[in-house]
Amino acid sequence: MNTKMTLEKAIKRIVELEKENSDLKEELEFYRTRKMSGRQKHNAKWMSIYNDFVSCYEQGMTIVEIARRNNISERSVYRYKAYYDVMKKKTDNNMG
Repeated sequence: MNTKMTLEKAIKRIVELEKENSDLKEELEFYRTRKMSGRQKHNAKWMSIYNDFVSCYEQGMTIVEIARRNNISERSVYRYKAYYDVMKKKTDNNMG
């Protein structure tokens, strides 16, 4: 008799866990498919503007000129420059 009661509890718990698992899978799918907001660093558009920044910066253009050319804020250009400085430092360290 005691075994039957335990088995019934176990089956009830399994059903509860399966429902919880199903709910969590739905929540996970929501987070997988949602559109990410904010800055999308290093996507194709970012890399395109960054590569143009590198070209212009190495030719001696000012931050303001680069911002106007790419139709972006000066703050964005400073972000590109910060990334450029990090990458430049890494390549200099690897070569020397």
